[in-house]
Amino acid sequence: MSEGLNKMKKIRKGNALTQSRNLIEENIVRLMEIFPDLLVEDGDGGYAVDVERLKQLVGDATLSSADEKYGLSWHGKRRARQIALTPSTGTLLPCPDESVDWQDTRNLLIEGDNLEVLKLLQKSYNRKIKAIYIDPPYNTGRNLIYPNDYQDGVRTYLEVTGQVDGVNKLQSNPESGGRFHTNWLSMIYPRLQLARNLLAPDGVLIVTIDDNEVSQLGVILREVFEEGNFDHVCVPVIHNPRGVQGKNFSYVHEYAYFVYPAGTKAICDRRIDDADVDWSHFRNWGSESERTDAKNCFYPVMVKDDVIVGFGDVCPDDFHPKQTEVIDGISYVYPIDKAGVERKWRYARQSVETIASMLRARKTKYGYEIELGKTFGLYRTLWNDKRYDANEYGTGLVGDLVPDSPFTFPKSMWAVYDSLLAATGNDPNAVILDFFAGSGTTGQAVMELNKETGGNRRFILVQLPEPVDGNKKFPTIFEVTKARVKAAGEQIKAGSPMFKGDVGFRVFKLASSNIRAWEPEPNDLEGTLLANTEHLVPGRTDLDVLYELLLKLGLDLCVPIEKKNIAGKTVYFIGGGTLIVCLADGLTRDTVEAVATGIVAWKKKLAPTDATRIVFKDSGFADDVAKTNMAAILNQSGIRDVRSL
Repeated sequence: MSEGLNKMKKIRKGNALTQSRNLIEENIVRLMEIFPDLLVEDGDGGYAVDVERLKQLVGDATLSSADEKYGLSWHGKRRARQIALTPSTGTLLPCPDESVDWQDTRNLLIEGDNLEVLKLLQKSYNRKIKAIYIDPPYNTGRNLIYPNDYQDGVRTYLEVTGQVDGVNKLQSNPESGGRFHTNWLSMIYPRLQLARNLLAPDGVLIVTIDDNEVSQLGVILREVFEEGNFDHVCVPVIHNPRGVQGKNFSYVHEYAYFVYPAGTKAICDRRIDDADVDWSHFRNWGSESERTDAKNCFYPVMVKDDVIVGFGDVCPDDFHPKQTEVIDGISYVYPIDKAGVERKWRYARQSVETIASMLRARKTKYGYEIELGKTFGLYRTLWNDKRYDANEYGTGLVGDLVPDSPFTFPKSMWAVYDSLLAATGNDPNAVILDFFAGSGTTGQAVMELNKETGGNRRFILVQLPEPVDGNKKFPTIFEVTKARVKAAGEQIKAGSPMFKGDVGFRVFKLASSNIRAWEPEPNDLEGTLLANTEHLVPGRTDLDVLYELLLKLGLDLCVPIEKKNIAGKTVYFIGGGTLIVCLADGLTRDTVEAVATGIVAWKKKLAPTDATRIVFKDSGFADDVAKTNMAAILNQSGIRDVRSL
């Protein structure tokens, strides 16, 4: 509340010569000085009295604890929750001309308000995202806040981005604004709620943050991703070794929250550098370490030229060799100690090959000592690596890829890389989402990760086209995102010509729906009906409508689409015939039979047994008879899900 108190004192001082005495402001200042937690922000830049807190301060016996619960409360939380529950009226328009390798890529780059985009992705990607990595605004006082509107979020977005006339703009969120924390909380809360729906049952959420909101974020995460159902780990990451100078401290780190299903092995083990491997005897020692304690653990390890080349069978009971026997140039090493006691290896014969890469042979005067080195281990709760330096591997890297980039301190690509490796190291086909894409660091990290591990991970990046003042080359942040990911892909291909992985992306842009909303004019109902005969928005293409159908029917935006000409009409077979769409006009009584018969024939070739849904444009039919005949023919052929737009 000290920030509010300072603000009020400044207002009071500034108004001293321009208006009469303001008793309300003076009372607020006095209350803040005596009872700083009695006043709460009212959402309009002013303050309201916390009545329950006042009762407590004066010892009111009627005070109830019925509504008390652990959590974080702020003005606007209920509205933020409502925003997450309100469906979007928008769609994503495909932009093949702005994409890279449109036909074959399975990566997505989406321009738009991430709140609306998250809503639109709910059906197609529900519980399919293996890792969500976000680097949201840190609420430093310089961030712009998006004006969320649960009544019509798409309209607000179009106004903010200047696509339609309106009053909504991106707003600054200064620390002295009176709603400094509440604005940020209301922004992040609904997005996290929607993100949870997309996360796979074994998925991992990674959120980076700094000191400004780290505490509040932790409480929100424990509410949205309930403690008990999810584990939460906050990892400090040294991202600026030189430090950012403050009044009392030099800040060298930020934080990364890892959230994953409780009790699961969601974070894979990290690889330990060879220089840091701790080697120990592969042979057991101490109690219960002798051969008779586990007969399957007594077998030879075969060594040639100081390299382990294989493992022999378990020895029969009456076979007692020396510690090392050499036969035809191969050393057979047994778990016999220097005193000649037959002991056992730490792994049984049937499982030893699974850890073969962790073994080495060290030559001694007795023969060979087989040693076990732990080349993998748990990730630690403090990350400190020179590759996490955001100056060199963030700003410098982006500057090399995208000259004149407006980003001054983007995330280190390697910090993102290691985070995604930890979350998806055991899933080479993971889908990764970043809905605060920024300069596109996550996209580059995913491509690098695939190159290094041979994986086929996909990325979905979402970025608001936030204006960049004075930069003609990159008028919006999204243009930087697109340029950086494209340049990174080209760099990977040039540096690793043998790598055949996906470095392309499909561009989509948030827009209003292709399907016109019914807005009757009370004074001219007949004219309104005639004007709405065509349900689709003028100027939209078949491709635009197809991808809206994919979103509404829950299909992947990268599902294959085949275009066929049937009886002179264009028909799209999506996902091997799972969905069939015909948006053609002129479906008359004379043509529907030929079109329907052709559709059935192609459907049998592509997917003879899969359930199929067929969608037509309602205005494409000449009359109701043609529409009825089309449905009847398709139904007779076993296709019963026939719909029209």
